[in-house]
Amino acid sequence: MRNAIALSALLSAALLLGYGPTPTPLKADDHASDEATETNQEGWIDLFDGESIESDWQVMSGKATYRVEDGSIVGTTEPGSPNTFLCTKRTFGDFELTFEVLLHDNQLNSGIMIRCLNDENQNQQYGGRIKGPQVEIEAGPGQSGFIYGEASGGWLSPEPKSPDRSVSTHDHFKNGVWNEYRIVAQGPRIQTWLNGEMIADLTVSDRYQEQYAEGMIGLQVHGVGNRGPFTVRWRNLKLRELPAE
Repeated sequence: MRNAIALSALLSAALLLGYGPTPTPLKADDHASDEATETNQEGWIDLFDGESIESDWQVMSGKATYRVEDGSIVGTTEPGSPNTFLCTKRTFGDFELTFEVLLHDNQLNSGIMIRCLNDENQNQQYGGRIKGPQVEIEAGPGQSGFIYGEASGGWLSPEPKSPDRSVSTHDHFKNGVWNEYRIVAQGPRIQTWLNGEMIADLTVSDRYQEQYAEGMIGLQVHGVGNRGPFTVRWRNLKLRELPAE
């Protein structure tokens, strides 16, 4: 009995001094994580309300048409038109952007502009020329998710320049169905994911970042000459601004 009492006393002392068992860390599904999850959801805004584009968006650089149908934005090519963009009236600097896109025709190349600017000295018959970083959208296998300098230097991502097609192309874009994109732009670093797969992790040059540190979000309908018409759809466009890096 004395030995049992002594052992109990020793264990109590060890716990008081901090030598006891290490507390079990909370799991992701424990209640303590609920508040963090709710906090992470704060700050998201809908760039498109699913009903109208007139108040928050503007057509720039070309004559392609945009309309709202079944909760999505539908862009349709126009014969003879250059690249056309539906751009936000607001500008953004550092942000996280998510959306879904569907290409109806595998022949249509598209993209989404981030931090883009309008050069009013070019393409004046259409009110200017949209320039800046663009995240590629095209049928797979292809280069969707890589980053292109629209009217600003061509490919910024190094992978599409590779002669090795196993590097320059991939099959993460699914043809004929909705595809999920996620873009994080913070300072000179731009990261992209396509259907949950990371595609690009790019740091642009200081000079490029200085020029395109803030700008519009733009939905591209690519010029296709006299072919077509072709269409592309976007939905669930959500953005949250991030603190400057």
